Amino acid sequence: MKIEFLTEPELEFGGGGQHIDIRFGMMQYKPLDYTSASAPKDIKLGIVGTSETVEGVQTWLESCRNGISAKPSKQPYLFPEFPGFGSESNLPTSLITDSRLNQTIHQREFDKLRNGNNVNEIIRNAVEIFISQLQYLGEKTAIDVLICAVPDKLLDLMAGDNATEASSTADNRANKAEDSKVDFHDLLKAKAMGLKKPTQLILPATYNPTKRRRQQGRVSEVELQDDATRAWNIYTALYYKALGTPWRLLRDPRELTTCYIGISFYKTLDKSKLLTSTAQIFNERGDGVILRGGIAKLSKEDKQPYLPASGASKLLRDALAAYRREHQNLPARVVLHKTSRYISEEFEGFKEALEQHNISSVDFISFDSKSSTRLFRYGKYPPLRGTLLNLDDRSQVLYTRGSVDFFSTYPGQYVPRPLRFRCEDVEQTPKSLAKEILALTKMNWNNTQFDRREPITIRAARQVGSILKYLGTSDQIEPHYRFYM
Repeated sequence: MKIEFLTEPELEFGGGGQHIDIRFGMMQYKPLDYTSASAPKDIKLGIVGTSETVEGVQTWLESCRNGISAKPSKQPYLFPEFPGFGSESNLPTSLITDSRLNQTIHQREFDKLRNGNNVNEIIRNAVEIFISQLQYLGEKTAIDVLICAVPDKLLDLMAGDNATEASSTADNRANKAEDSKVDFHDLLKAKAMGLKKPTQLILPATYNPTKRRRQQGRVSEVELQDDATRAWNIYTALYYKALGTPWRLLRDPRELTTCYIGISFYKTLDKSKLLTSTAQIFNERGDGVILRGGIAKLSKEDKQPYLPASGASKLLRDALAAYRREHQNLPARVVLHKTSRYISEEFEGFKEALEQHNISSVDFISFDSKSSTRLFRYGKYPPLRGTLLNLDDRSQVLYTRGSVDFFSTYPGQYVPRPLRFRCEDVEQTPKSLAKEILALTKMNWNNTQFDRREPITIRAARQVGSILKYLGTSDQIEPHYRFYM
């Protein structure tokens, strides 16, 4: 065994500026594409919700315009200010809100949901209420992003907090029949595909921290964020959804152009079928294309999902074709990140597709989400983010979450769980591949604190699968990642 430390990867921002931290990078250098003619200059937002939530979101976004002070802390780099937006002195792109771009849902529409037989029915009906209003806005107004301002009372209903004894009994029967609780966020994202506009859900706690909710005995992560951090996260998410590029991976021009592909698996809603996989194709800019694969199988030996050779070949051919459409050329190198071990059939199919496209440089990597390996560090803080433990020639343990020197602390609430990955069939060294994985954890447009656990390839593939399970195999899907986040 061998332990190494990887330095924090830098990101590239406007004017070629570089920084390890997303927020400081954007404050000092602006978003990556802000001087481009195609970058969003004004982002028009259409807000749907009750009169209370619409007003709450609109008022909060307007307050963000002038900036939000940093949280008083001994770790100022962990809690920087939000500089505001709309002028060259801060973040240049404005978020435009207007009462004419909003649509109000009467509270009585949500009150009627109390008559639902079970929580799943309540969630489905709530999604339909939002979709009808979102559709109206999308057709009648020239908006860039649709915002769902979810009311607190609806959250209570969907959590089953106000269920009667009769409805609770019905709920138990229904859930047994359906096998799983419907997820409001994922179902809404799936149904909103046909609107051709990206959506953003905003909960009451985002703009009103007094609206705290507990999820399974713990306060949700968004409620622990300070005011400035919440503003940072919303702003960057909206900027990306409006087709902006806030930052990108720092790439050495001497290196091969690389296509990163995340592969995961998901079950249909009734759990009767296992489908493959969703693939998220990324280059160093973070531009992603969503693909949906075919039916997967379970290995008889270890019950791990896998693709038959024909399915693996087709998935990778489709991925490379999509990459070519987006970038007008093929990558020189392909990196496949997969949520389960590779088997010989998959290698056969993937390599067949690579040979057809004359791509010879490839790295096959699998991830183990249930790894129990831990390291202990002297003192009161966990191991540093970037700590790499080499278990053997193939197995590696990487701390993508941990203590961060730049923050002068460990920013998490719980003991960090490292990421274990396996170099199944690779050309690059494990250390080089670990550096790429560490950099890809910083490509999450929904969170500007850079120490996320999973690389965006795996995170996106899982996220997309959780949404696609609400769509039929013949339903059209949006190819851009902004519709899924």
